[in-house]
Amino acid sequence: MSLLREPGARYAPPRVSALGLRALVLIAASVAVMVVDHRQHELTAIRSALSAAAYPLQVLVQSPVAVWNWMATSFATRTHLLADNESLQAENRENDLRLLRLEAIEQENLRLRELLNAAPRDVETSKVASILRVDLDPLRHRVLIDRGSTDGVTRAQAVIDSHGIFGQTSNVGLKASEVILLSDPTHAVPVQIERNGLRTIAVGTGDAHRLALPYLPRNADVRVDDRLVTSGLGGVFPAGYPVARVAEVKRDPSQPLATVTAEPAAALDRAREVMLLWLHPRVPLPASEPPPPVAVAPEKAQAKIPKR
Repeated sequence: MSLLREPGARYAPPRVSALGLRALVLIAASVAVMVVDHRQHELTAIRSALSAAAYPLQVLVQSPVAVWNWMATSFATRTHLLADNESLQAENRENDLRLLRLEAIEQENLRLRELLNAAPRDVETSKVASILRVDLDPLRHRVLIDRGSTDGVTRAQAVIDSHGIFGQTSNVGLKASEVILLSDPTHAVPVQIERNGLRTIAVGTGDAHRLALPYLPRNADVRVDDRLVTSGLGGVFPAGYPVARVAEVKRDPSQPLATVTAEPAAALDRAREVMLLWLHPRVPLPASEPPPPVAVAPEKAQAKIPKR
């Protein structure tokens, strides 16, 4: 094609296509609308209506992505919550065990404090012992403690708990000792009624909650709730320490002796720790007994003989 005009041909201006014309019209209208909206804000309501009409379409387009994100977040959150729940449960169990240990230690400290406060004044020294084993024979009320001859324990040594007389040692080993309880049928302890000082003997019955006082006459001044304490006779138990409380008194006119039972003050079937007592070595001489003779050297004895 030649760009040169042929001689004699008429000039024809270039034609604008219909598509281009429409584009120009739309551009011009857009510019006019933007100018009017910028200056007079006349199209705000129209724009809001168009946004509201297009919102469902936007939600529909974004729904698959939103659903996927929700499912992923839900599964991740559930897994995280399950892991956290399992971890918290394990921590809770561990804390419960620690709390139980702390409560046991606190109770043990309270019992030890009560034992230390329960030691009588005439005790030279004392040691706390733990009960290792309990004799299951109903006729043998005995326990094994974790103190022996290496700790200075001797046979027939007083044993107490935080409430009263518990018993005395019967067999002593190197590291452990056997203690016979007040309630053992073969055990007896000299006691006296605190109210009036009446002395008698409390004997075990084979029942951890009952002692017998079989040697009181029918007319003895003993009442229910009378407190029985150690009399100090025998040299095993310190005087004035709680033993039992009178629970029942029966007087049969046909019998010369009263039937008296008492409830032990010590927790014979519940104690976990006991205390061994070492009393002061005091053996006073009776007032009627003359003092022992003093040995005199032979040369001094001859010097004292008067000359005739």
